[in-house]
Amino acid sequence: MGAAGQNGFHDTAIAKAPGIVIGRSGGSFGQVHFSEAEFWPHNTALYVTNFNGNDPYFAYYLLKWLNFDSYNSGSAQPSLNRNFIYPIKIRVPKPKNQQRISAVLSALDSKIALNQRINAELEAMAKLLYDYWFVQFDFPISAAQAAAMGKPKLEGKPYRTSGGPMVFNPDLKREIPVGWGVKELSEIANITMGQSPPGHTYNEEQNGVLFFQGSTDFGWRFPSPRQYTTAPTRMASKVDILLSVRAPVGTLNIAPENCAIGRGLSALSSKAGSSSFLFQVLRNFQQVFARRNGDGTTFGSINRDDLRSLQLAYPSDVGIVHSFDQIVSKFDAMIFTNHQQNQELTSLRDWLLPMLMNGQVTVSES
Repeated sequence: MGAAGQNGFHDTAIAKAPGIVIGRSGGSFGQVHFSEAEFWPHNTALYVTNFNGNDPYFAYYLLKWLNFDSYNSGSAQPSLNRNFIYPIKIRVPKPKNQQRISAVLSALDSKIALNQRINAELEAMAKLLYDYWFVQFDFPISAAQAAAMGKPKLEGKPYRTSGGPMVFNPDLKREIPVGWGVKELSEIANITMGQSPPGHTYNEEQNGVLFFQGSTDFGWRFPSPRQYTTAPTRMASKVDILLSVRAPVGTLNIAPENCAIGRGLSALSSKAGSSSFLFQVLRNFQQVFARRNGDGTTFGSINRDDLRSLQLAYPSDVGIVHSFDQIVSKFDAMIFTNHQQNQELTSLRDWLLPMLMNGQVTVSES
């Protein structure tokens, strides 16, 4: 356990569970993490394992509530000295009340974590299905394909595994199913390259429209609103795919609402309405994007023409794409719903935390 939380594994534990780790220096200065397992604390962190009869979860939320920025003992590099924080005077309720407070807050955190796990499983399922159908070419054989192969009993069976005919494609330099072709990204996607508004129009007071310059505010699937502009130049629509085109190239997120995009991003939407398919196509281009990041230049980037000309194998029967999208779009809808719920739960938790800690709000015994 280091300043940013769990960062690996060790064959020896020197700190008993439960425990709390606090970022002592660097970019994770002041971050607080809870460990339910024995751990090895890294020298970038302070840690707590002796709670003197107090509820460990309450102590965790109490430490999260404290503003450690005002106790920075470093200069150029933020640093947290335990001797600076020991004298802090705090209001501590009785253990039973501590447990009631931590039960409310931990219930919210548990639901947030559950939604995150569900989303990770849905994401993995979508990727696996795309790999089966469009990389390994084991999509289900249609009735027409089975009849053309002279094997009607193969309907619904995986194409390549069941002996579906393949042919070498010189453009992709690999075998693809007979009848499939090659399309460029511009043939299946509308692509908008970002353009940055004048710097003086940027603000964090929510004046104008939401603005993303690049991938700085990207999250696991959706970016965090932070910056706005009063003079948008290029726009992305809600649920457009946001692709980072400058250092690092290839990071993906989904636009949570209509927003302005700067030169570090492009916005893509499916021409056929198959947004879930397009998202997985872009994920599958990660090796191409990785080469852009490691091509020896100072900053990796990809321009409009190169992005438009990216090639992929595409079925002659577009029903395969639509079938895939019908399945995976349901996953994506659940991911979006869980994400919105987590935003609401996080806001509720962050609103309750200070009031529970300073006694403005109490939790009844029931």
